[in-house]
Amino acid sequence: MAASLAYALVATDLDGTLLRGDDTVSERSLAALARVADAGARHLVVTGRPAPRVRPLCETLGSTGLAVCGQGAQLYDAGADRLLWSVTLDRELAETALGKIEAEVGEVYAAVDQDGVDGLTLIEPGYVMPHPTLPAVRVERRDDLWTLPVSKVLLRHPGLADDELAAVARAVVGSLATVTMSGPGTVELQPCGITKAAGLALAAEHLGVSRDRALAFGDMPNDVPMFQWAARGVAMANAHPELKAVADEVTLSNEDDGIAVVLERLFPGR
Repeated sequence: MAASLAYALVATDLDGTLLRGDDTVSERSLAALARVADAGARHLVVTGRPAPRVRPLCETLGSTGLAVCGQGAQLYDAGADRLLWSVTLDRELAETALGKIEAEVGEVYAAVDQDGVDGLTLIEPGYVMPHPTLPAVRVERRDDLWTLPVSKVLLRHPGLADDELAAVARAVVGSLATVTMSGPGTVELQPCGITKAAGLALAAEHLGVSRDRALAFGDMPNDVPMFQWAARGVAMANAHPELKAVADEVTLSNEDDGIAVVLERLFPGR
């Protein structure tokens, strides 16, 4: 099989992977994704960002297809601007999980992504957004976070490193939720069993593409399940060591067009 036909699906994370630090996509990366489309393959965004925060990026990419959002909790149809599938985190379970974590490490600061294509990101007092460019609404009390269904909870601790907070959360949360770490200052709780791999598998089924023809790019531990599902996983040079350990290849950083370097090799064009 020719190299350009080996992969029918290219799944890319956004932050730290396809996006540069200023939340833009380079012209070289856009050109490389155009090669993917010209070869008849599909590009699929697979991100922790909720659908409302992905919509403008789909417009930038010229994408009217599917996107996996919210760490796999949402399958978003960009062309129709609607969710084909979504699952929410039970709010009582979320509060219980937060209580268990705080019993171990003291006070944490929380935020939530509401479900739906127009859902808001709500942050409680003390929580600082890891991506200051992303819109958020500050609420007065933690109870205000739970007024509407949520797809996930985001956590920050004033003293613990992300790896430490994630390890404690995994140890005490159990089956209440899935714990992921998706970026600096971003430890998350999502519905139990929901991962990027679950969302990617559902999207691939919709597209009629098998996992043995899927290529995935990422940079953080939340991308590990996606790498385990896809035929090949490519980590960025700036990736977390946990992801590099399971990657088939390490490319250049997101700032140095690491995705484009690989796609230019696999999809050489005419």
